[in-house]
Amino acid sequence: MVNRILVGAHYGLKDWLIQRATAIVMAVYTVVFLVVVGAVGPDSFEAWRAIFANGFMKFATFLFFVSVFYHAWIGVRDIWMDYVKPDGLRLLMMIATATVLVGYAGWAVQILWRM
Repeated sequence: MVNRILVGAHYGLKDWLIQRATAIVMAVYTVVFLVVVGAVGPDSFEAWRAIFANGFMKFATFLFFVSVFYHAWIGVRDIWMDYVKPDGLRLLMMIATATVLVGYAGWAVQILWRM
C-alpha cells in the first residue's frame, strides 16, 4: 500500500479550468479589439475615446481586465505556494498580490467609466 501525503489546498482542476477560460476570454477580446481598431483606425484621443464610449466595448474591456487579474492571481498564488516556504511570508505576499490586483481592478473601473 502506498501512503500519499496530501499537502496544499487542492485547487487542481478548478483552477486549471479557470486559467483556460480566462485565457480564452483574453484571446477573444484581443481579436475583437484588433478588428475594432483596424476598422476605426483611431488617430486622435477623441477617436480612441469614441471606441470605448460604446457600452459593449466598456463591458468587454472590463471583462478582459477581470480575466487578466484573475488569471494573474491564480498564477502568482501558485508561485507563492510552490516557492515561498515560510507560511507568514507566503501569506503576506498573497495579501500584497491580492491587494494590488484589486486596486488595479478598481483603477480599470475608474478609467473605463469616467469617460
